[in-house]
Amino acid sequence: MKAAVYLPADDKTQWWVEMLQSLLPGWEVTSMDHPGDPATVDFAVVWRPRTGDIARFENLKAIVSIGAGIDHVLADMELPAGVPIIRTVGSDLTQRMREYVALHVLRHHRDMPRQLRAQAEADWHAIVVPVAPNRTVGVMGLGNLGAASAQTLAGLGFATRGWSKSPKTLHGVTCFAGIDCLDQFLDGCEILVNLLPLTDETRGILSADLFARLPREACVINCARGPHLVDEDLLAALNDGQLKQATLDVFHQEPLPADHPFWNHPDITVTPHVASQIDAGTGGRIIAANLLEYARTGTCSDVADAARGY
Repeated sequence: MKAAVYLPADDKTQWWVEMLQSLLPGWEVTSMDHPGDPATVDFAVVWRPRTGDIARFENLKAIVSIGAGIDHVLADMELPAGVPIIRTVGSDLTQRMREYVALHVLRHHRDMPRQLRAQAEADWHAIVVPVAPNRTVGVMGLGNLGAASAQTLAGLGFATRGWSKSPKTLHGVTCFAGIDCLDQFLDGCEILVNLLPLTDETRGILSADLFARLPREACVINCARGPHLVDEDLLAALNDGQLKQATLDVFHQEPLPADHPFWNHPDITVTPHVASQIDAGTGGRIIAANLLEYARTGTCSDVADAARGY
């Protein structure tokens, strides 16, 4: 079997090639830029592939996304139809997201940005907040990462809600489903966490219209995809006080340009797409296991539903 690998940074691509080669004895693993005969490539392992890269391989059995999302693969306008896409998910990635969401929900809940400003001004300022059961937190998207994050928040005592496209049942979480229930979900939601998949329906969902349906001075955490957010609407909502604070881990352009207003806004925390960052060791083992299973059986448990976009 033969796999070709591509990541936007050349040094990362070669590192992944060598790592996967060590995990797939008997296979040939190459860079997508130097694959040899394209017709001999069975699997493409990619993160943000360039348009047309994958179409060169006429005999692909499957495409592997180096991450849980597949939107970066579907963005290729020349993507060959009908080739299965394998997501890279696992307990380590879920744990990382649970940690990130809990950390930043607690930061907003306890108003740590304001507390840190007070420290910088040597201001002995005691900020009193409600206990977690009196704070309503909502999680948009109840897939693997969203469901685990919502249950983590419920375990911390927050009044936790979840919203998804289809009905879900989660212990300790009040679940809402479908666009008709979105207003009910948002009403009273003081901290909003976005973990939706990026689809045509969810692109731009974090907009002025949605922010206006949250309580005044709500906080927003986006750790799904940058295009979920309308940047200008977030800045306007923060500047007029509709939103109090925001934490952003994902952006329309990554790395976030140095002159982007998010960097210096006093009420925005920027993190560099690390909420559930896949470390190469863990990710490599997951990908290798999926490739071996797919080569053996013709499928694996992490095949995405490309028609739904996740």
